Amino acid sequence: MKSTRAIRIITSLSVGVVLISAFSWLGLGQVSGAIDRIDVFGTLKSRPDKPNKALNYLLVGSDTREGLTKEQRKILRVGSTATAAGSRSDTMLLVHISKSRDKATLISIPRDSLVTIPEHVSSINKTKIVPAAKGKINAAFAFGGAPLLIQTIENETGVRIDHYIEIGFAGFAGMVDALGGIEVCTKKDINDPGSHLVLPAGIHTLNGVESLKYVRTRDFDGMGDLGRMQRQQQFMGAVLRKVTSTGVLLNPIKLVNFFNAAIATVKTDSQLNESDLLTLAKQMKNLSPSKMRTLTIPLGNTNARVPGLGSVVTWDSVLAPELFNRLREDLPLVDEVTPSPSASAAGGAKATPTVIDKFKTRTADENPCGALK
Repeated sequence: MKSTRAIRIITSLSVGVVLISAFSWLGLGQVSGAIDRIDVFGTLKSRPDKPNKALNYLLVGSDTREGLTKEQRKILRVGSTATAAGSRSDTMLLVHISKSRDKATLISIPRDSLVTIPEHVSSINKTKIVPAAKGKINAAFAFGGAPLLIQTIENETGVRIDHYIEIGFAGFAGMVDALGGIEVCTKKDINDPGSHLVLPAGIHTLNGVESLKYVRTRDFDGMGDLGRMQRQQQFMGAVLRKVTSTGVLLNPIKLVNFFNAAIATVKTDSQLNESDLLTLAKQMKNLSPSKMRTLTIPLGNTNARVPGLGSVVTWDSVLAPELFNRLREDLPLVDEVTPSPSASAAGGAKATPTVIDKFKTRTADENPCGALK
C-alpha cells in the first residue's frame, strides 16, 4: 500500500471523524484488510503512563510522491518517486480526544522544534548505534521512521501516543476531491514560489491538488512554517464544517468515494483494530466544529540558533509543560473564571465568567474572514 503523510490537517479531522465514521458505515471487516498497518510501538521502551481513557493520535503528513499521477506531479511541480525517493515528515499533528469523546484538540508541532532525539540504530549502517543528541524533530522520522518519532515526542512531552496515522500526497488530494472540494478564505493574495499556489484574496473552493498546494504554502507572507500551520488548522476547520453541514457522514456514495481515496495511501499502527475504530466512530458521532480546538505548541524562540543545526524553534519553558500536563490529565485548555458577585449584582444577576485562553486556541468553526457564504 502506498502512503506517507503529507497532510496534517484533513488527517486529524478526516481520520478522527470522517475516515473513522466511513469505516464503521462501510463495514470494518472489509476495511481492515485494505489498510496498510505497521508496527510502530513494538520497540519502544520506558513509555509514559496512561492516567485515563483519553486518546492521543499522532497524525503525520508525508511528502511521498507515491500514488500521484504524472499530471498531478506536473501541477504540483514535484519530482517522481525516482527523483525524490523515500518520504520526509515535515508536518505533525497531535490529536487529543477527551475521555468523554465529546471534545477534540489538534496541536501542530513545528518541524524545526529543538528536541533530544533518543539513541537509535543508524539508518545507513545498521550495526552502528547513534547516541542521543539534540536535533530538529523532523529528523527523528528521517533517522528512524515512526517509532523514533513517537519515542522522541513521548520523551519530550510525557504524553503517551495511543495510535499513529500516516498519509501521503495522493491520499490527501483524493479525500478532498471525494468531499467535493473545500472552501477556504484568505485575507491576503497568495503567490508562493515554493508551493506554486497563486490565489487572490477572498473565498475559494479548492480541489484536491489545489488544497495540497494551500496546506504546503509557506513562502509568501514571511511567517514560514508558523503561517503554514495556521492555514492548516483553518483548513481542517473548513473540512469539519463541510462534513457536518452537508451530511457527508450520512451519504453512502460520498463515504465510499472518501473511503476509497483514503485507504489508497493511509498507514496506521498495527494496534488500531476494527473494534477501536467502530467504538470511536460511535462515541464521536456528535462531535461538532465548536467542540474541536486547534493550536500550536506554545513557542519560546522561533529563530533560535544552534551550532550544527542552524535555525531551530524552541518551546515555551512554562506554557508548553503546562499544555502537556493538561493533555495527560485530560483537563480543559480554556479556563472560565467566575468572579464573586458584586454589590450591584446582589439583586440576583449572575456574574459573567472571564474566559482565559493562555494557549491561544481557536475552534474549528472559526475562520479568518468571518462567516463563509
